[in-house]
Amino acid sequence: MTESWATFGADLHLQLDLTAGRGLRAGLTEALREAARGGRLAAGTRLPSSRSLAADLGIARNTVAEAYAELVAEGWLTARQGSGTRVAERARPRRPAAAVHVRRPARKGPAYSLIPGSPDLGGFPRTAWLSAARRALTDAPNEAFGYAVDPRGRIELRQALAGYLARARGVYADPERIVLCAGFVHGLTLLAGVLRARRVREVAVEGYGLDFHRDLLVRAGLRTRPLGVDAEGARTGELTATTGAVLLTPAHQFPTGVALTPARRAAAVDWARTTGGLILEDDYDGEFRYDRQPVDPTPWQLGERPSSRQRLPVGALQALDPERVIYLGTASKSLAPGLRLAWMVLPDGLVREVIEAKGAVDVCGTLDQLTLAEFIRSGAYDRHVRKMRLQYRRRRNELIARLATDAPHLRVSGVAAGLHIVLELPPGTERDVIRSAAWQGLAVQGLSHFRHPDAIGPRSDGLVVGYGTPTDSQWSGALDALMRALPEP
Repeated sequence: MTESWATFGADLHLQLDLTAGRGLRAGLTEALREAARGGRLAAGTRLPSSRSLAADLGIARNTVAEAYAELVAEGWLTARQGSGTRVAERARPRRPAAAVHVRRPARKGPAYSLIPGSPDLGGFPRTAWLSAARRALTDAPNEAFGYAVDPRGRIELRQALAGYLARARGVYADPERIVLCAGFVHGLTLLAGVLRARRVREVAVEGYGLDFHRDLLVRAGLRTRPLGVDAEGARTGELTATTGAVLLTPAHQFPTGVALTPARRAAAVDWARTTGGLILEDDYDGEFRYDRQPVDPTPWQLGERPSSRQRLPVGALQALDPERVIYLGTASKSLAPGLRLAWMVLPDGLVREVIEAKGAVDVCGTLDQLTLAEFIRSGAYDRHVRKMRLQYRRRRNELIARLATDAPHLRVSGVAAGLHIVLELPPGTERDVIRSAAWQGLAVQGLSHFRHPDAIGPRSDGLVVGYGTPTDSQWSGALDALMRALPEP
């Protein structure tokens, strides 16, 4: 058996099977017939001229013409003056009965979602982003389209971030100490490997937080020990000398929404300086603070209310000691998680180790890096953040107003910042409310979902309501569904 392949049209391949006793014309005819029957040549596909196909296959033109004529006579092909030779409409794939599958209706997900952790994806600034991408693409040097040579990421974005973070978040950010990564989880994965290589065995985490962050640390071979969380944030006074690092959300504790007080910030930094430990600061939604009013209402059952009604700190913890604090930021909340762009601002002594852990090639798309750099430099990033801050504050106010009217017996906390609030529920009702919300076509998460399995203290029932998640068109329906799911007094 001999085989020959010809490529024509849109990368369609023709295989000639010349078995003993079969001539070129018969082999070509069968190959074309089988390609049409099996669907590789779709109905309406225009075939090359007999001259072109003969030249590709190295055979006589008459052989191709005769094969075409036979298939036209059989109805597999059509030939019209000025239209060329095409696959006939009747030549469709013929599936054996056993291969036919009954198509089942797709399972429908919830109509609405108030799951925390996502911004309004409909608010992504498509037009402004496209304009920045065009400018970045126009100005990009030729070497930007090659393999990345600096594992820290493009210098253009690192410089833009250094200026923005210093101005907006109070971060000491030298571009040489910034390493770009493909999302927060990628950055935490790199840091977990570095900590393990430094013989760190235990990382402290907040008693309430994201389980997949804890799981990531455990998979890296690190133990996690929960710190209590109350109205002043994580209890950093519980840090011990046996702990090598701590992961904190100081500006807006996730999910309780409280901010780490100045005294506890100072305690964390003192611990790091005394023991040589490192603080991993997750500043996941630091741009979205809606008021500089006194502290929030008492976060129920999380601790006592601070006696002072001073304004809460909103800047980054990193500024207190850039050599002991690793700052982690991301575009996932301010823009969209699909960009997969995040950044670490590292202590000087840690840069080389993180670069080695990341590897020699940058994993973040160069063009997206250049676009974000232009987006920041042009002021479009600030304008977008201001716009979304107003939108999220409006939603927060609408949510609180509806709760005051429809469920005044329930208390709310964590309202001063971010994209979610915590709604207190009567003891023992969390699962029932989540189930009721599902009946209303609404996805929500309970507070217990975020509790560390080893956390000490009473469990509290509640919902973590992500009011930033729905699009504008979904917001009203999501709010109504939530009200219907809440328990009666």
